[in-house]
Amino acid sequence: MGSNYVLSWHESVKNTAGSKAKDDVTEFLKEDGFNVIDTPYGKIQKILYVFFVLPFIFLKIRKGNIVIQYPTGKPKILKAVIFGAKKLSGAKLIFVIHDIYSLRFLGDDPTKSKEELELLNKADYIVSHNEHMTAWLKNNGVSAKIVNLEIFDYLNNTNPVQPEHDYMGSICLAGNLKKSYFLDQFKPKNPLYIFGPNPKASYNDNINYMGVYPPEELANHLTYNFGLVWEGNSTNTCNGVLGEYTKYNNPHKVSLYLSTGLPVIIWKQAALADFVTKNNVGIAIESLDEIDDAIKNVSKQQYAQMKSNTDIIAKKMRSGFYIKSAIHKLID
Repeated sequence: MGSNYVLSWHESVKNTAGSKAKDDVTEFLKEDGFNVIDTPYGKIQKILYVFFVLPFIFLKIRKGNIVIQYPTGKPKILKAVIFGAKKLSGAKLIFVIHDIYSLRFLGDDPTKSKEELELLNKADYIVSHNEHMTAWLKNNGVSAKIVNLEIFDYLNNTNPVQPEHDYMGSICLAGNLKKSYFLDQFKPKNPLYIFGPNPKASYNDNINYMGVYPPEELANHLTYNFGLVWEGNSTNTCNGVLGEYTKYNNPHKVSLYLSTGLPVIIWKQAALADFVTKNNVGIAIESLDEIDDAIKNVSKQQYAQMKSNTDIIAKKMRSGFYIKSAIHKLID
């Protein structure tokens, strides 16, 4: 392996799924023999560390690879980190992408987009979410060598769920409910069980609020047949900024569901619909109005097959298979 490093950055926000994806990548690369460069918590401590400690760490790294999870910290901090890694170390710089703001906010601001693309271009190698994101990067002039992650791994210590009943077509949704605007229009025939912060006072019939749990406990409660991934305020399509974004990104929620042993229901135009259909770990639908029929059309046998495919993928995700494979494609 030689000398490989991963920069571990602690976002100040706790108890959100936000830091989980990054922490998991660090954990899996550590298992894989990477050295962790651990940054402190706390705003001031971080700034001091980046400007006065990190440069000396970089100076000692003469070869190998440094993984930085993109984006990390505020833009000023990220620039300083990238500058140090590029100018002071003799290592190759690998970005593992979590979020691309230009894509997420649809390049509302061309100057900001340009700045972001310039930063992305500093990497020697990039782990992109999937081929749709990779095509976007290349079309926008990113010249690094890029590999596709396919899907985020997910450290999940609960046992993969076995539904508490026979196949009944039950669905759950986990996430920040403030952003699940489509629930206002959604009138499901099959019961939908929803989990997460910021619930409304009441929901349509058949939509049941089940409470909020920290990420590591949540999986224990998802004992349903499917996990739903949907964005925007419409049941006809995934719309709005986040709906558009799913055409390119790998929502971490899909990894929560699959690693828990739940097949997923996803929008047909989402980038991850490819993965879901190719591996037969769920159903892709054009609109939520199709959901009841789609579920009715899955026989018990078909569901059993989906479930066992999901359990195989869950095992891979829990061991960091996808991030380790992507990184090895780049560095071997």
